[in-house]
Amino acid sequence: MALVKDKVALVTGGASGVGSETVRLLLQEGARVAITDINAEAGAALLADLQAEYGGRVVFVRHDVSSEADWQAAISATQSGLGRLEILINNAGILLPGNIATGTLAEFRRLMQVNADSCFLGCQAGVAAMRERGGSIVNMASVSSWLPIENYAGYSASKAAVSALTRATALYCRKNGLAVRVNSVHPDGIYTPMMRATAPGVPAQHLLFDPKANPRGRACMPEKIAQVLLFLASDASTAISGAEIRADSAILGMGL
Repeated sequence: MALVKDKVALVTGGASGVGSETVRLLLQEGARVAITDINAEAGAALLADLQAEYGGRVVFVRHDVSSEADWQAAISATQSGLGRLEILINNAGILLPGNIATGTLAEFRRLMQVNADSCFLGCQAGVAAMRERGGSIVNMASVSSWLPIENYAGYSASKAAVSALTRATALYCRKNGLAVRVNSVHPDGIYTPMMRATAPGVPAQHLLFDPKANPRGRACMPEKIAQVLLFLASDASTAISGAEIRADSAILGMGL
């Protein structure tokens, strides 16, 4: 269908998980894509794999999303290598456990730095790059931004900040007449390396949602979330900005 044909996209945390699935889907749908990730080895490996099929339509940039200088360098490299930025997927993030009693201040600050500061810097850089001709920014949040999850207090706070930044940025763009849309996606558990690391040794069937065998299961495959991100990145969603898109399999009604 080529939903994003010839559009230029940047995907943070693009070397694995939802990020790599989103990169692949954007390329399949006609975009030119910059993969950015702090893991240069994984990014280079993904780039080599994709260039065999997509050639110069894909590049990799090492990117610490908590660094303002790295954001400027990543945007510059993307636009010089691929063209004017039109899509930004703020996907990079970390997950650290800890409730209000067991979490440390250092862990809390690290979560805010990687998950929330990166969203602020990304929205700021993205709006500046898209100011003249418009575009779409999609921020990866979580159901934990509004659903109490006691053992991930710091993570939840960081994702609530992502949600608030999304709404504030979308309103700024509207009030200033900018054709830049900004939305957040709120998944429940996603079967990614980050999730698997929190449950070592637990087989997939106990993490993935199965309406018969595991009706309380909440995880979904990363390619399903990538499809939501693609929709919000594309012109099919031009009526949507400032929205919280809950990709959570109706968890609100589960009583969890």
